[in-house]
Amino acid sequence: MKTTRLYRPIGLKEYLLIKESGYREFPPRLEWQPIFYPVTNQKYAEQIALEWNTEDEFSGYCGLVTAFEIDSTYIEKFPVKNVGGNDHNELWVPSEELKEFNSNIQNEIEIVNAFFGERFDLNMNKELGKYFNRYK
Repeated sequence: MKTTRLYRPIGLKEYLLIKESGYREFPPRLEWQPIFYPVTNQKYAEQIALEWNTEDEFSGYCGLVTAFEIDSTYIEKFPVKNVGGNDHNELWVPSEELKEFNSNIQNEIEIVNAFFGERFDLNMNKELGKYFNRYK
């Protein structure tokens, strides 16, 4: 099976839910989040994690970049959307399809980079210490 590598920037709460799943799936979207947005390149995921998540209280003032392999044939049904610059490419997966999307992920979701804002409190988030020390 051919796979495609996708990325997703996440915050602390989403990380904990991914960990709870054994690093196998992304958590269901919140009621006000109709779309799940994985992105097509690490550079764009890092930009979001750094510029958005590290400033966001809901994200715990940290931005983690996840990477995962997914069945290439399956994701063909989600056209790539460019939402800005040349690197700003993402898939728009309706939230009601996330369970099926997750079932097409191969292997585990991995953390490939991490960013921490000035307001990130390592003492309150010891879970992320291994990433803090690796990427800081």
